[in-house]
Parts: sequence; structure tokens; C-alpha cells
Amino acid sequence: MPRKKTVTPHAGQRQLRIAEEIRHALAGIIAENHLSDPDLAGQMVTVTLVKISPDLRNATIFITPFGIQQEPGNAEKLVRALNRAAGYFRGEIARQVEMRVSPQLRFKIDDSFEEASRIEALLHDPVVRADLAKAREDEDQEAEAKKDPGAQ
Repeated sequence: MPRKKTVTPHAGQRQLRIAEEIRHALAGIIAENHLSDPDLAGQMVTVTLVKISPDLRNATIFITPFGIQQEPGNAEKLVRALNRAAGYFRGEIARQVEMRVSPQLRFKIDDSFEEASRIEALLHDPVVRADLAKAREDEDQEAEAKKDPGAQ
């Protein structure tokens, strides 16, 4: 009977350690700025997160660009340039991080900060605040009713 493939929901300790090593290595490589691509020259980028596959052969690098004007397409242009230079980054990572196989790299924009800001703004909205306050009052009343069932 063939063995079922199981997908672990959480990254293992080794995955996390190697992802963090790759993140640090990439941050240093980008900071050195020895890149010949004109779209990357002088760009400041923060590597916020690296997610690596369980077999350690594929890595997704989430970046946040700094100093890019908020014109549409600028961040996407930077990601395309980083993906074009992925072979260079892969070679540099192979020299700096001890691994059997250097992973294939794919760069993406990290939009988690924008999402957090959007959620924060929603939570400060007066309508949402009123709903949250009403929900807390309802929970408090239910808790009181459960404590003292004869008081109804």
C-alpha cells in the first residue's frame, strides 16, 4: 500500500533556522549593493520574511521596499528586477549558507504591514467600536446569568 504524503501545517525547526539564515544572508547581499541591474541600483529593500518549502528546495522571500515613490507599478518593477537577479542571489546564498542544495528563490511584496494598518483603521472606526462595546456588554450579561441562574 503506498504511503500517504503528509503535509505538516507548521514549519519544522530546521526550516525556520535555514529560512532565517537565508533572510540574514539576503539582507547583507542586498545591502552591499553590488548589483548591476539599473532597476536595483541604489534601491533599499528590507527582507521581512523567508518561507521555505519542507524539502528546502524553494524559498519565497517577502520584501518591503524603502524610498520608492508610491506610483503604481514601482514596487512591482522592483520585484521583477529581484526575480531577474534570483540566480545571482542563489549563488551568493550557496556561498554563505551551508546547505546541500541552494533553493530556488521567488520574491514577493510583503503586504502584511498594509493589512495591519487597514485592520487598525477598521478597529478605530466609530461604528465598529460601538459594535464591539455592545458585544462586550452582551458577553458580560451572559456571564452574569451563568454565575447566578436564579437572579433572572
